[in-house]
This record gives sequence, structure tokens and C-alpha cells, in this order.
Amino acid sequence: MPEEFEERKAPESGPAPSQPAHELNGQGSLTPAQPETASVYQSSSEPYGGAVAPASSAKPQALATRTPPPKPPPPPPPPEDDDDGDPEEKGMLRMSFMEHLEELRTRLIRSLMGLVVAFVLCIGFCKDLWLLVSAPAIIALTHLGVNPPNLAQITPMEQFNVIYLKLPLLVSVFVASPWVLYQVWAFISPGLYKREKRWAVPFILCTAGLFITGGMFAYFVAFRYGLEFLLGIGRDVHVTPVVSINEYFDLFVNVTLGVGLVFEMPVIIFFLTLLRLASPRFLLRHSRYAILAITVIAAVVTPTPDIFNMMLFAVPMVLLFFVGLFASYLLVIKREGRKFPWRIVLLAALGTVLVIAGVVGLFIYRYHYHVVWKWPYLAK
Repeated sequence: MPEEFEERKAPESGPAPSQPAHELNGQGSLTPAQPETASVYQSSSEPYGGAVAPASSAKPQALATRTPPPKPPPPPPPPEDDDDGDPEEKGMLRMSFMEHLEELRTRLIRSLMGLVVAFVLCIGFCKDLWLLVSAPAIIALTHLGVNPPNLAQITPMEQFNVIYLKLPLLVSVFVASPWVLYQVWAFISPGLYKREKRWAVPFILCTAGLFITGGMFAYFVAFRYGLEFLLGIGRDVHVTPVVSINEYFDLFVNVTLGVGLVFEMPVIIFFLTLLRLASPRFLLRHSRYAILAITVIAAVVTPTPDIFNMMLFAVPMVLLFFVGLFASYLLVIKREGRKFPWRIVLLAALGTVLVIAGVVGLFIYRYHYHVVWKWPYLAK
């Protein structure tokens, strides 16, 4: 039996080189031999040519035990100034809802303080201001032949309320408008980009300038012609106009403030374009509807129903609409990195002015017209 077992165990291809189980180290002691990993197949007698796994040495117990992976480090704290990464947002403030309310309260108080200061200053000039405000009525009554051309006081408190309270308040609104608009800009500027904050001075100057210009246009042009038309309607039926100072001043306030607010149209169009709520192409495409709306507004604001006085309101409003359209177009081409041909436009404007001046000179020197300070500004 042992002989048969040895013959069965012997490999068919011959004896394999023996591998010493132990090796001598430098100190003479026995150490386990390192496994040899060069052989791939055991022998040709393997039925599937399986790979021989190298014998692994025993590992220490400490390495065999699995240690848990280390915890991930905590996320880094956010930087103190988030604006450093984005130069577009540099200078923008982060405010909570309550901080916004506090800022709004501060700006409202400062605006009211500016109005109070302007009101106190205007009280000292009440009589002079009333002479200016009542001048259109005096001129209209004089042209209509009313003698004496004075306004009437109906109630005992009417004169005091109008001359010493309402009139200084109206003038203080126009005087303090730059300060109030500055407070409006100071409230919205923390939420704007740095490049948008450069519009502060143009915004204040243009908005306040257009508001004051609208009030002056109402005083010198629209209100004068409209009042004379209204007071002269009943001359043919023996009606003598007696105008109360309270009714007169209410009409004056409505026309003056209404036209002043209407003159803000270019600023409104510009900001709609700045906020990307409208575009010059859209406004130009729908300009017919804008002109229709302007005509309706002019008919409501005009104190008279005649077409002439309505056109005195409508024509400047239409011109202001196209001025705002032009300003929004300049904003869009600047946003797109293009340039506007200012030289061509200035040459065309200069040519138009020269043509108008030539026509006026022709009427003056050829047909003997002269310039007068009322419509149509040329008389023979």
C-alpha cells in the first residue's frame, strides 16, 4: 500500500525542484521562507489550467482587525466677504427684512425733514409766491375785460389756507425734489451693482430737472392758455367770471403736478429698460398705442376741452416718449458693447437747426414778420 501511494502521488512530468521550507537568517535562526509567485500554473495535469494562489504568510492580529475610516473634515467656514469672488457684486450690502424696514424709515424721515426745511423757507416768501401764482389769472381777466381783475375770497379761512399753507407746501415739493430723489436713490443703491451706482448723479439731475421743467411748462404755457379759454367761454351770454382763490389754486395744483409727473416719462422708460422689463424694439413696435394713451391722458389733464390746448399737452408728451425711447436704446447698445454714431446725429441736428433758422429769417426779412413772446411767436 505505501508503495502504490507513493507512485500515485509522484508527478508525471518528473520531479519538481524542492523548495526549502525554512531559511537561515544572519543570526543562524530559522525563518519562514517567502512564497514564490513566479509560477502561474501548477502542472499540465490541472484539468482547467487553474492559477495557483500564492501562499500568504500569517498577518499580525492587529493588521487583520479592520479600523473604521476617519471622519471627513468639517466644511471650511464661509469667507467673511463673499464679494471678493465676484467683482460684479462687490460693494453690495446684505440686509435682512427688518434692516430694510429700518432703512426705509430712515429715508422717509430724512425726506420729510427736507420738505419741512423747504416749507419753512417758502413761508417767508408767501406774498411774492402768490403774486407769481395769481399772475395767469390776472392776465386772463385783463384780456377778457374784467375790471378789476382780482380773485375772490368766499370763506374767511380761504385766503389763509391757500396763501400761507397750501402754496408754500406746493413750492416746497418742487424745491425739495432733488433731496427727496436722493433719498430714494440712497434706499435702492445698496442692492445695485457697482457699475449701476454710477447712475446716481444722472438719475437725480434728470428726474428732478424733468419734474421742475414740467411744472414750468404748465405754468408758462399750458395753464395760461387753458385758463383764458375757460374764463372766456361765457362772454357772449353775459357771464362775468368771479373766480375763488380756492378753486383757482386747486386747478393750478392739478395742472402743475400732473404735467410735472408726466414729464418723468423718459426716466420711467429708461428704468424699465434697465430692469429688462421693456426694450426699445418693443416700445417702438407698440408706439401707436403709446401715442393713443398719451392723447387720452392729455385730454384728462387738460383743463379745457378744445383741441388746441390738448395738443399743448400731447405734443410734448409724445416728444418725451421718444426721448425716453432714445435713452433706452443708448442703454441697450452700451450693454451690447456697441457705439452710437454721435457725429452723424449731431451733424443732422445741426442741419435741422440751420434749416429752421433759415425759415424764420425768411419770414422776418422777406415777409416782415417779427418775434412775439406768445403763440405762434411770429406776428406780422
